[in-house]
Amino acid sequence: MEAPRREVPEAEVGAVQDEDARHNYRMLLRFRDRLLAAGTVEGCYMGLFKGAIDVPPLFIDQLAHVVLRNLLEGCDDPLRLRAAELFFRDQKATLQDGHVLLADLETVAMHAAGNRFGSLGKLIVEAQGSIGKVELDVLDRANAALYWERESRHDTVISLTYGRAALDALCRMIEAWVLHFHGVQVAVTPLRKIEEARWAWHIGLDAESTEILNALWAGDPVEQGRMRNIVALFGMRFAEPAAMRPDIAGRTVYLALSANAEQEVRMKPQNLLTNLPLHEA
Repeated sequence: MEAPRREVPEAEVGAVQDEDARHNYRMLLRFRDRLLAAGTVEGCYMGLFKGAIDVPPLFIDQLAHVVLRNLLEGCDDPLRLRAAELFFRDQKATLQDGHVLLADLETVAMHAAGNRFGSLGKLIVEAQGSIGKVELDVLDRANAALYWERESRHDTVISLTYGRAALDALCRMIEAWVLHFHGVQVAVTPLRKIEEARWAWHIGLDAESTEILNALWAGDPVEQGRMRNIVALFGMRFAEPAAMRPDIAGRTVYLALSANAEQEVRMKPQNLLTNLPLHEA
């Protein structure tokens, strides 16, 4: 800790007796060296996806967390901060009274045995083979200030139902993320469905969405039950079409966010960076 940048010889790591500890030290040092070589957190984050990923997913999430903490400095909108958590914390999805609700997956798992936190939202989750209920507060404009006193507890819910404020907040975060990394201005809007029969480009914000959108674009059948896994759909437009690949300049880029078979939302914000149809120049 006194010299976090010092070079650590392999012989020093090899002298550690515990095999698991040696493995962990090597992994941590490799990550540290990658971060130092990149020079910035953003550079390190982008570099992770240019080849085989050799760091644990937790490290990737923590890098995204650090980037967003800097990006949101001075932000006074609690819904944007809560929406930003999707970029680095997995969520549990549920459908209640027609609303798509997302709660922090770790919090839901921790309190699935019956702990109570609020009175507005109720999520039904599976916990160790039994059904438990977790009550959490659903953030909206009227009660968004709740977030300030509880943000480190991760015990609030947002609704991604079309027209809700949290969905708009997620759109703003996607815009900010792309602008921060690429310097490109985009406008993201929620959609109910894709109207284009043959759209030009799409980006799945998670593994499930990527598979669904790929199948739809190719004209392959998708089970109706699986389509219900899509929790949010977006259209992205570039402020400057010249920033896009020339063959699709000016076209809409479609985005989707989905839950998997276990109704877990595991967003991959790196897809917004690596799959964006940018002009090579």
